[in-house]
Amino acid sequence: MKKSEKYVRIKSPEGVKFGREKDNVIEILSAPPWDEKSEVCGEINKTEAKLIAPCKPGKVVCLGINYKAHSDEFGHILPEDPLIFLKAPSSVIGPGEAINYPPYWTKHVDYEAELAIVVGKKAKRVKRENALEHIFGYTCLNDVTARDLQRKDGQWTRGKSFDTFCPIGPAIVTKLDTSSLDIRSYVNGELRQNSNTSFMIFDVQAIFEFVSHVMTLEPGDIIATGTPEGVGPLSPGDIIEVEVEGIGRLKNYVVSCQQ
Repeated sequence: MKKSEKYVRIKSPEGVKFGREKDNVIEILSAPPWDEKSEVCGEINKTEAKLIAPCKPGKVVCLGINYKAHSDEFGHILPEDPLIFLKAPSSVIGPGEAINYPPYWTKHVDYEAELAIVVGKKAKRVKRENALEHIFGYTCLNDVTARDLQRKDGQWTRGKSFDTFCPIGPAIVTKLDTSSLDIRSYVNGELRQNSNTSFMIFDVQAIFEFVSHVMTLEPGDIIATGTPEGVGPLSPGDIIEVEVEGIGRLKNYVVSCQQ
């Protein structure tokens, strides 16, 4: 198996660019890293690079209830098949950006730490044994949720899709073995979630097979694999970090924002 590589997306003097981390520099790429024509066309020192969301997904597909302990804490029945929903692509932000808490709409906003799949190749009705061929890599995702609106509406679109409610990053890492990765969240430095992907009900390959049989997946699309137990509320002024082993920490802060 090839060695894992780490890819980012940055703001540069030439505009938004994809890059590959290598030692103390980021190699600037001519195209998205999953594009076969992508090549190195420059470099920038890591300390000078402004990281943004590592991809711009056309779709953000999410799983609900994919850890038994999380199901138990919310009193849900375990699903027979993956329970999927969508977050609006306009909710995506990157590392270091603000999560806007809209107090006019909601009084209860939760964090949810998740491992996210990044699609690398167009996928339609992909079998489990071929799933990894269509996956480019993985990143951290925070499925920020207006919990009171989720419960009030009875479906999840509004509560999940406010602008800034989908932080992803800081990077996309390839060739990860996702069978047993530690996943954690921290609020103001305090550990809140502490679990492992080995406790997922549906693993990465099963999720990919299921979703690709429902909808065609395109390069750059995201599939979030669900959150473990320990979710809880955020408040303006909080700093929330999502950590997935082998990827890094996604750090964002919360501000009050009228919408």
